[in-house]
Amino acid sequence: MFIAPKLDEHSKNPFYLQLYEFFKQEILSGNLSPHTRMPSLRKLAEQLNLSTTPVELAFQQLVAEGFIKSRPKSGYYVQALHPIYHKNVATSHQQASHRITARDPRYYRYDFHISKNDFSTFPHRIWRGLLQDALDHTDGLQYGDPQGEPALRHSITTYLRRYRGLRCTPDQVIIGADQYILASLLSLLLKHSGGSNRLGIEDPGYHSIPATFKNHGYKVVPIPLQESGIQIEPLYSSNINVVYTSPSHQFPTGVMMPIAKRVQLLEWANHSQGFIIEDDYGGEFRYHGRSIPSIQGLIENSPVVYLGSFSQAIAPTFCIHYMILPNSLLPAYHQLKWELYLEHSASRINQIALHHFMERGYFEKHLRRMRQLYKRKHDTLTRSIKQHFQDRAIVTGNDAGFHMILTVQDQRSEEELVELAKAADIRMTPMSFTWWKPPQHKKLHFIVGFGGIAEELIDEGIQRLKEVWFP
Repeated sequence: MFIAPKLDEHSKNPFYLQLYEFFKQEILSGNLSPHTRMPSLRKLAEQLNLSTTPVELAFQQLVAEGFIKSRPKSGYYVQALHPIYHKNVATSHQQASHRITARDPRYYRYDFHISKNDFSTFPHRIWRGLLQDALDHTDGLQYGDPQGEPALRHSITTYLRRYRGLRCTPDQVIIGADQYILASLLSLLLKHSGGSNRLGIEDPGYHSIPATFKNHGYKVVPIPLQESGIQIEPLYSSNINVVYTSPSHQFPTGVMMPIAKRVQLLEWANHSQGFIIEDDYGGEFRYHGRSIPSIQGLIENSPVVYLGSFSQAIAPTFCIHYMILPNSLLPAYHQLKWELYLEHSASRINQIALHHFMERGYFEKHLRRMRQLYKRKHDTLTRSIKQHFQDRAIVTGNDAGFHMILTVQDQRSEEELVELAKAADIRMTPMSFTWWKPPQHKKLHFIVGFGGIAEELIDEGIQRLKEVWFP
């Protein structure tokens, strides 16, 4: 039986690059000998609990570089390589082993994973019908608009204008299969627009987008956070022309940027002729108080690229992400689209089905149901931590999204506490991996997710956590 690689969900490299590097090194080291049949896309994806998209992208790159070959109706096979490839294999294999570190695949009874969904009320019957309808129309099996299905772009625009306060048209919507694809395209667009190629980012923060920009030649400049979000003054002094921020529910701290600071960001962009990348992470799920309108919608023709996805609102498996480009970047996008011969990356079948899910009112009903469910889980988790930990811990960043921050007062290291939790069948994630420049004072912060854990296990899990950390 084929042994699947272990992937690192916290790596700066997306899963398809990790898979590509793993198989490349396995072939170069001789662990996969010439003419060996590779695992099928579907079986490998199931084994890794991924969609087939990252597996297919990895295999396509291996084919392009001559490491494997596709045989019609048979599968993929390892190619015999020129001897020059086998020089310094031991060194390169050793380096690769550090890049592909173990992703914790084990089952936890109390799984406070930071980004899992709850599918207990997922509308399976509706989606089966919508997907079947989309498949029945064979036009959906052909190549589609590289920008995304026009009908879905219209539905997204209608939703964003109504619920997130955006000012946009379907022509500004770009749909892609994942954030890496969209971020790669965006990095090229912004580079062509001129400027310093310096990206300001929140620290701590989400690493995927900045890592993508870094790999496309940008200098990443970490900017410290304040209680109200990213600091504005360093943006002026750091020669930055692009800033990446998540104002609705900053990852990981959960800070919501107030309207005054959003206006200050727009003033900086206008002064520097720069752009703001607004990642609306957690924007759909706010549990107390009203949501603040997006930065993009505060003024006409704002210099804001708005990023969104349906991973939290519906399910990550559909692989539908999108960005709203400012009008000033559209000419460059259309030119690049033709220069690179871009094709659609998100499944047309999924896009068509999602359009009908939104158009027929199912999406709004689903969101209301999920907000109620996640609010109950959010409130249960907050109440349980306060009840069981009392003055030994505090909770912050708990107004929106799928997680909150647990800060613990203790002399032990976060590694020790994580191992204690693991031994008690509890998944705990330290916040330390989100820093670009770790602070000198090391406080014990943990990101506690509540999206995927069963509602009835939350209080029991927190009580057990307190017992193993503070017996």
